[in-house]
Amino acid sequence: MKQEHRQPLIALCSGVLFGLGLAVSQMINPAKVLGFLDVAGAWDPSLAFVMASALAVMGIAWRLQARGLGRAATPALSLDGVDRRLVAGATLFGIGWGAVGYCPGPAIASLALFSAKPLVFVLAMLAGMEIHRRWAGAPSNGEESRGVKEGA
Repeated sequence: MKQEHRQPLIALCSGVLFGLGLAVSQMINPAKVLGFLDVAGAWDPSLAFVMASALAVMGIAWRLQARGLGRAATPALSLDGVDRRLVAGATLFGIGWGAVGYCPGPAIASLALFSAKPLVFVLAMLAGMEIHRRWAGAPSNGEESRGVKEGA
């Protein structure tokens, strides 16, 4: 298979696997997520196992990459891009996630359930992204800096 055909196929398979993982772990269920975030009330710790499993898999991947058993798929990260705007955006993201129980990945995966709530969330998210793009003057083609240094 040609490289140009292999990369989109790998991306598609990765996305499907990610979506299935979100569905199986119930991370597309806002009540489950809100139960996990409610540490002062009726806390549901089951999503901690999902996160611990993800950390274990990623830890293995980092070890393999450090040993040279895989080529670097991403450029080296840098803290140079961490600024007030990033921290404010992350805070807003957390507030939104805690308020409604959705974040972008699970909300998009939830669209497969044909329910109105994730559709409203995704439409509001897209509208917010467009408002930010116009307000901040950010490019719409995804070329903005994300705190990643090429080749570092």
